[in-house]
Amino acid sequence: MQQLILPAIPIGATEINGLTSVWRDNSRWTYYLGCHPIYSHPPDDLQQFRLFSSQLIDTGRCRQVDIINTFGVSKSSVARSLRQLREEGPPSFFKKRVGHGSGKVFTPEVLEQAQQFLNQGWHRCDVAKQLGIKSDTFRKAIYAGKLHEPKEKSTQQQVTTKSARDTVDAAAAEHMGTACVDTGERTLAAFGMSDGAPVKFMPCIDVPMGDVLCALPALLLNGLLDGSESLPGELKGYYRTVHILLLVAYMALCRIKTAEQLRSYSPGEFGNLPGLDRVPEVRCLREKMADLSKGNHASIWAAHLSKRWMSDNPDAAGTLYIDGHVRVYHGSLTKPPKRFVSRDRLCLRGTTDYRVNDAIGSPFFVVEKAIDPGMLKTLREDIVPRLLQDVPDQPSQQELDANPYLCRFVLVFDREGYSPEFMEEMWRKYRIACITYKKFCSKDQNWPLEMFTDIEVHMPNGEIVTMPLAEKGSLIGSGKKKIWVREG
Repeated sequence: MQQLILPAIPIGATEINGLTSVWRDNSRWTYYLGCHPIYSHPPDDLQQFRLFSSQLIDTGRCRQVDIINTFGVSKSSVARSLRQLREEGPPSFFKKRVGHGSGKVFTPEVLEQAQQFLNQGWHRCDVAKQLGIKSDTFRKAIYAGKLHEPKEKSTQQQVTTKSARDTVDAAAAEHMGTACVDTGERTLAAFGMSDGAPVKFMPCIDVPMGDVLCALPALLLNGLLDGSESLPGELKGYYRTVHILLLVAYMALCRIKTAEQLRSYSPGEFGNLPGLDRVPEVRCLREKMADLSKGNHASIWAAHLSKRWMSDNPDAAGTLYIDGHVRVYHGSLTKPPKRFVSRDRLCLRGTTDYRVNDAIGSPFFVVEKAIDPGMLKTLREDIVPRLLQDVPDQPSQQELDANPYLCRFVLVFDREGYSPEFMEEMWRKYRIACITYKKFCSKDQNWPLEMFTDIEVHMPNGEIVTMPLAEKGSLIGSGKKKIWVREG
């Protein structure tokens, strides 16, 4: 009968899990399986640490999360070491790195001269430029301890690295949760005594995906937070509306399509982007998003943004493009009707989204139809009434009466909406012009030459071009354009 290992941990050792532990001092790290020492290495020997921690995981003695929480290393580093062990074997951890080391660059004379510049208060980039050394090489020499920068004033905040932040985030897991380092604000929020976490940006380097912060001015200019405090649903607790909206926007920029995919990213590091200690857990994020869209709040806010976008660029709102897209449903909670999906050439279950874009393709709003009544009915009942209210700078009734060729705006759609009766109705009732393809028109069917008339076209660059235009089609242009073709 196989003898079981007594799960006892030596006094002074740190528990990795219920069976393994590590005893650490300034000269040696010793690993124990139960009470039995099985491996040891110097505390500064990174290669042996990576090798043995990977072997513990590979043999099933512990999990990756045990190594991450015990030693404060990053998840990507642990996964990379385990992959290296399985693919290349233990000798790969002790191979000499091929490349140019800093020994040839930092001779004793160069080190002495560089240290003198640093002591005089020079910035590291200026010293590297003065000595003709790459900035990255100079930075690595400082991190390796070959050079020492003077201590900054106590009033200045210390710049943190990703490794240091990972250690702090892992240590916080023993208390409030991974990366929950803002304990004061979280405690106040738990008792209902806080209006939400304050946004704080700390001095950091090595921030993953930090380049998305460059898009923040464009997001705000596009109205990301316009009306966000009053129109969407109300949020309470540590995370407020501004936090969730910024997080969702950054997720979109980072190609994170679902909340579930956020589990693959470090919550503390991703929290640096919206200025928080960490981003919300997936379940919390889903609850917050549900609260924001509760009732009809999301539709009201979307309508507010759509109207603002039209007002910001009224020239682009003079011509509107409508197109229907099938959004395939892959869930199992319901069975929506099937419809033909042209890109897959199949009939699949889903909903139809009718998107309304401006003249350059930027979106204004979308009308979702679980049961598709067709483009004509959607145009007549949902899209046209909304556009009559929202499109800015529409001509007055006096201007329409004075100019029989003037229209309010132009609708452009594909041949699904082809209907002479509908286009006549739009022009007669609302003075809305329509452009579409004619159905059942053979490619060999040519229009007679007498139907074409030479007209002057005013181009955006000011140039006037003469071209033939038939008077058989629908109206082209708007109140801001120079071309019109009357129906009939």
